Amino acid sequence: MSALPGKGMTISDQIARHARKIPDEIALRHGEVSRSYAEFDERVTRLANALRDRGVRPGDRYAVATLNHLETIESYVAGSRIGAICVPINFRLVADEIAYHLNDSGAAAVITDTALADTVAKAREQAPDAKSALVIGGGDAGPGSVEFEEALATASAEHDELDVDQESPAFIMYTSGTTGRPKGAVLTHHNLLMHTFSLLVHNGVSEDDRVYLVGVPLFHIAGVSGMLGPLLRGGRIVLSSSGRFDPRETVEMLERERISGCFFVPAQWQAICSLPDIGERDLSALRRISWGAAPASTTLLRQIMETFPQAELSTVFGQTECSPVTTALRAEDALRKIGSVGTPMINVEVRIVDDEMNDVPRGEVGEIVYRGPTVMREYWNKPEETAEAFRGGWFHSGDLVRQDDDGYIYVVDRKKDMIISGGENIYCAEVEEALSGHPKVGEVALIGVPDQRWGETPLAVIAPRDPADPPTEDDIETWCRARLAGYKRPRQVRLVEQLPRNPSGKVLKTTLRAEYRK
Repeated sequence: MSALPGKGMTISDQIARHARKIPDEIALRHGEVSRSYAEFDERVTRLANALRDRGVRPGDRYAVATLNHLETIESYVAGSRIGAICVPINFRLVADEIAYHLNDSGAAAVITDTALADTVAKAREQAPDAKSALVIGGGDAGPGSVEFEEALATASAEHDELDVDQESPAFIMYTSGTTGRPKGAVLTHHNLLMHTFSLLVHNGVSEDDRVYLVGVPLFHIAGVSGMLGPLLRGGRIVLSSSGRFDPRETVEMLERERISGCFFVPAQWQAICSLPDIGERDLSALRRISWGAAPASTTLLRQIMETFPQAELSTVFGQTECSPVTTALRAEDALRKIGSVGTPMINVEVRIVDDEMNDVPRGEVGEIVYRGPTVMREYWNKPEETAEAFRGGWFHSGDLVRQDDDGYIYVVDRKKDMIISGGENIYCAEVEEALSGHPKVGEVALIGVPDQRWGETPLAVIAPRDPADPPTEDDIETWCRARLAGYKRPRQVRLVEQLPRNPSGKVLKTTLRAEYRK
């Protein structure tokens, strides 16, 4: 697998190293169940051998479609022990969608759980190359199914040393697929290692910052990247359960487990900060908190800082294809540069360009493009899409940003979400930021709808802060008149209970357009 043996820097290698140095330290915890590094390492070895017993070889793909379990983390690490490629799958997908992921990746095996076994069984009917399944908790996931613990018990505990090339794929992470079919971003061991080092350099290393809560689904890149830092350092991961996010249970976990670091999307932070007794909780262990994956209003950011004054708030920005963080705003700049996503990470080079790949002047809007060791290798089996994404030698993000005189970056919009009305560019994020400051607005999304005169005009979809007291169109017009140019102001307002979101927390504007552009 490697012409340069002995590097020992895959996540599998890290677990084995900690098992030798700190075998009794707790590595993983979920509910009442814990795993020491020694236990974690042995279970990873057994699982790797169980996969190999079922024909999974170096370079082969295997899918993991589960809710959040400690076994999910073990499944992610096991592949790197035998040079196989892990394919995390969103547990909310239906059978046809899972079948697409299995066939597109060419997965040879599936690891699933009781809750998803029936769905995976139906998906495998359409994916004949996935010849076996390990089921956490038991259940029938189709031919070749075996209970997860039974597979581990009958597998060898002997760790066969295998030098895995750092440039070989570790994960195929499928993008959210808000438009068209999802694409598989191929992330190498080196991509993820460099990303982890970048975050450690950004955050610093402290002995009292070793217990990290993974509060997002593990199939998401934030879940994968969130677990790598603590495991690299020999820290502890506390895993939250899947399902509907419960802010009260989450805060109880932060307090009980003495969590020192965590990441949540803005909607989760909003729910946490809105708890009436949040100020009475002992969250003194919480040292580092961060947000990303979706836009956050400056109102919410100030609320987070007021709620957790003892914690350093970091803003992170990026995308799956970049492992994922590309820029970050440090805690010391959180107020001075509020609304910014910060400056590039140490291993990320950026440019802000126009459609012809010319650098735009400071202060003007352009697309941010990337280069560096954290950028994915390719889209799996999609050479044309890969070439388009890397045109001009840089990875094209699709994000429109501007950079201030100090080099701090501000996200303006997604390139595909920008509204063009009467020849004027309307950046949705700017309008949404203005609207989110209204006291009656809980959440807002701006979309363009067809207009005979202007081509398209902005429509605001609003979830009220208090459903019993929603804002009126006059309220919104009066609020916007003092804050936005006339062409940017919403021409229509629609009220909803909540905005549709994908599992990453991003608003599904494609869903809103389908409903309101008729």
